[in-house]
Amino acid sequence: MIVYSATKAKFQTDVMTNDIGNIILDTYKQITGRSTGASEIASWTNSLQYMDRVLTDDCIASDAGISIEYHIPQSSKRIDFIITGLDEQKNESAVLIELKQWQKAEMTEKDAIVSTRFKHGEKEAPHPSYQAWSYKHLLEDFNATVDEEKIQLFPCAYLHNYDPDTVITNEFYAEYIKQAPIFLKPDAIKLREFIKHHVRHGDTTRIMYRIDNGKIRPSKGLADQLSSMLKGNEEFVMIDDQKVVYETALQLAQKASVTNKKVFIVQGGPGTGKSVLAINLLVKLTQEQMVTQYVTKNSAPREVYEAKLTGSFTKSHISNMFSGSGSFHSVDANTYDVLIVDEAHRLNAKSGMFSHLGQNQIKEIINAAKFSIFFIDEDQRVTLKDIGEKSEIHKHATELGAEVVEMELESQFRCNGSNGYLAWLDEMLQIRDTANDTLEGSNYDFQIFDDPKLLHQTITEKNKEKNKARMVAGYCWKWISANNPLLKDIEIGNYRATWNLRKDGQAWIIQPESVSEVGCVHTCQGLEVDYVGVIVGPDLIVRDGKVVTVPEARATTDKSIHGWKKLVKEQEEEIVRQKLDLIIKNTYRTLMTRGQKGCYVYFTDPETAAYFRKV
Repeated sequence: MIVYSATKAKFQTDVMTNDIGNIILDTYKQITGRSTGASEIASWTNSLQYMDRVLTDDCIASDAGISIEYHIPQSSKRIDFIITGLDEQKNESAVLIELKQWQKAEMTEKDAIVSTRFKHGEKEAPHPSYQAWSYKHLLEDFNATVDEEKIQLFPCAYLHNYDPDTVITNEFYAEYIKQAPIFLKPDAIKLREFIKHHVRHGDTTRIMYRIDNGKIRPSKGLADQLSSMLKGNEEFVMIDDQKVVYETALQLAQKASVTNKKVFIVQGGPGTGKSVLAINLLVKLTQEQMVTQYVTKNSAPREVYEAKLTGSFTKSHISNMFSGSGSFHSVDANTYDVLIVDEAHRLNAKSGMFSHLGQNQIKEIINAAKFSIFFIDEDQRVTLKDIGEKSEIHKHATELGAEVVEMELESQFRCNGSNGYLAWLDEMLQIRDTANDTLEGSNYDFQIFDDPKLLHQTITEKNKEKNKARMVAGYCWKWISANNPLLKDIEIGNYRATWNLRKDGQAWIIQPESVSEVGCVHTCQGLEVDYVGVIVGPDLIVRDGKVVTVPEARATTDKSIHGWKKLVKEQEEEIVRQKLDLIIKNTYRTLMTRGQKGCYVYFTDPETAAYFRKV
């Protein structure tokens, strides 16, 4: 969908009216039936005046095509400004320009990420060059017209208010700047030359019209690349009932259509291979020419599985196939063939940083796809906002006329294949009665430590084998190192440690140096290691044989139960306390089931340690 389309001459005439922002707004309202905020209208007015000056050159043909706010069909992404035409050799070309009004940015230690100030304060965002480059790849990978007719795409970014500095053009971002040049405040003439090099003649073949009406499907090159990434990758080998679920999903995908929507709920506990299945399905369905995305609420699983597929922590164009769960509130119905939702128990009602967008993520995902797959474990809901329940999925599927199929994964590949350990843990945490009151015969390495320092040293030693051992803890210590890595967050006796540092991003659990840090449930849920060391904080204690949860002991920087005191005042306290009790118990159940071979635990409370030793 293109909000504004004209020739260069018509665009420049519209800018001369000094009302280009409202001209685009009127078109936007007609096409979408929605309005937009004053800040976006102002940004159109401001940025497009700069583009008008850049285009004022007779060597850029007056009948070159101008497209503004092009919505890439299979996503919520928009390309700000596109110029189309023919180059000197009469090849069809499109220059894709990401426009930013930024004046300043700060470097981060995360690949392709900067920090800059928005309306509501500082926020991390993709580097503009990476953003433009990734949009180019979205079109090349999924638009049949671009792929088959070999339309040349040339991405770049224009930050017209940004004075040159050592941040935005830093060597750290060089690989993306090479792929998509960045032009700053003094660079208008350089941008003009870049455009002239690629678009010298008018758009006589209606390039953007053909792109906009092109069939959306994965390119063969993308499918082949994904397949080669998966081949021989032991991380993603399917076993036993995983194969049955996999084949069922493929069958349902073939049958699903706009008039025959399908929903597939796959229930599975920790270590049953939900994520392995999800990645295999992502690759196979892409090979089958279906527009597919892997979706999670938390970015940790997305970043880890992307890195495991590519063998690199560097952003790649397959990043476009991994999406957050809040990306579908403004997506048209049945835009996707398949959406694969991993960790579906973590879905929220509202989306956005301030939980102000959309209606319900489950409903929006089902609406956006002909076929949606939800991998779920209701016992891993760990925040007050988590709404991922099978009953909730059924409700919205019925509303949207989708048929629901359910299956369960039972084979256990974590915790040394020991369902006995999982049942014992549920019994000991008093989540449910399982009658498993002993670990005898479980063949799982569970140990209790008296000293957190020794525990961390033991995990560090275990990590030397395969880089697959990590320390985690309940969120009972403030994250003071977030802005000052020299500070220590966790202090217990003579033990000092920091939470997972920002530089590792959400791929913390596989970063080689992160064994020196302590992760939380938000950076390890849905992921696994061989050995996990767990610090159980004062939010879970045992008194006279009863497991008691203490939400007051959670750190104020923890957002998972944020606002619980207000809820206690507004709702029946007993019901709120029951929710909090389950969240805290689920948190430790999740942490204590990350280890495939073993779990080593330190309890900050002596009576709790004595209880677990006894059993």
